[in-house]
Amino acid sequence: MSSSTPSRPTPRRTVLAAALGAAAATSLAASSAPLAFASSAASGPSRAGSARIDYHAWTSDDDWRRGTAEGTRPAGGRRTGLVIDRPAGTMEHTDPHTGTKATWEYATWTSPVHAPPAPASEVIVSWNAHAPAGTWLQTEVRGRYSDGTRTPWYVMGRWTAGDGPDDIRRTSVDGQGDGRSSVNTDTLAVSKPATGLRIASYELRLTLFRKPGTRLTPTVRRLGVMGSDVPDRFTVPASVPGPGAGHELHVPGYSQEIHKGQYPEYDNGGEAWCSPTSSQMVLAYWGRRPTAADLAWVDPAYADPQVCHAARFTYDYQYKGCGNWPFNAAYAATYHDMQAVVTRLRSLGDAEKLIRARIPVITSQSFLAAELDGAGYGTAGHLMCVVGFTAQGDVVVNDPNSPSNAAVRRVYKRRQFENIWLRTKRHNAQGEVRSGSGGVCYLYFPAEPDEQQRRALQELGIR
Repeated sequence: MSSSTPSRPTPRRTVLAAALGAAAATSLAASSAPLAFASSAASGPSRAGSARIDYHAWTSDDDWRRGTAEGTRPAGGRRTGLVIDRPAGTMEHTDPHTGTKATWEYATWTSPVHAPPAPASEVIVSWNAHAPAGTWLQTEVRGRYSDGTRTPWYVMGRWTAGDGPDDIRRTSVDGQGDGRSSVNTDTLAVSKPATGLRIASYELRLTLFRKPGTRLTPTVRRLGVMGSDVPDRFTVPASVPGPGAGHELHVPGYSQEIHKGQYPEYDNGGEAWCSPTSSQMVLAYWGRRPTAADLAWVDPAYADPQVCHAARFTYDYQYKGCGNWPFNAAYAATYHDMQAVVTRLRSLGDAEKLIRARIPVITSQSFLAAELDGAGYGTAGHLMCVVGFTAQGDVVVNDPNSPSNAAVRRVYKRRQFENIWLRTKRHNAQGEVRSGSGGVCYLYFPAEPDEQQRRALQELGIR
């Protein structure tokens, strides 16, 4: 979600999530049970009352062949990807953001049904793809409820890498729901989890589009889905510093605040660019940057033009912001040999494992100024980059909501940071119940991680 200071209107997704959260506020007592992690690599059920998190992805030739293809095929090479082999049909589409009406060829791929170890109350889809001008993709998810009935096919994003005259405008889709679940920008959520209703399994559908008569194609290299059931909680148990304490990564620091007033067509300018700024920090850490040609459109008087670039190419034209979680991951994966996922973590202990493996963690949290010493602000939704831990286990972050690049590095108290990140419920300044992210994070890492990185990711269910 976009950064929000007290003087700035709350982001639209935060309002939607808060409305759902308020409806469920009395559904479960705040739990003090430790978080448990479930994944396709994990065994055994999670303890009652704990968070249940499952990330599953399709990435390999075998994965793609297990799905149902209508005009798609896996393409070989060093990294296998799903591409258009032949069009399965044509579709006329009017872009709601430009009014442009066009005909597109398309092909589809539908995943096998995935049943996570525990039913989910929320589902988030993310993807890594290459989409040249004149191509785009749509991701959809259909769930089966715990009572055996199905959700509709929900659109989880219409995405392309660019925004040129041959491109649609990347967009989430509002107004999707069946009275039992709904989509809030990038998250499918059960509307009334207090009833016990959950999504027991789900399948994904990819539709790849291109201009008719061309041989262009998107190439999808990773399609991931994170299903989770995080119980409502205002506080979470404190973790104990582990082997990751005392490690800090050299992640470049970029301030979103120095971009105030720049390119206001992208969510009112830099004040709201916490997500793309964090994304660009981690990409720079991995040595990935836009080219000079990529940045030619940016006013040369602006510092850190790569941040402006990231804001433009993560912008969701429906959400009217740059904080769409899967769109940020998709942007990161457009860089050479990068992978990106959206998932949840169970504790700062998991983040320590990643830091020790030299993988930064971009986290989403919301808090009052009094809840995070040293921040100096409160927010209804903000992204930061965890870059390390002090020897005592406190959290070292690159906080883009800083007055300058030099001020981006902050140290926040471990207990405070962990709670504002992992909780699902909070009180705003007026005492009203609002939602928290429940541990959402972005992870960006190379296409070929080293053995230590591979092990750390696998421990979190990411392959």
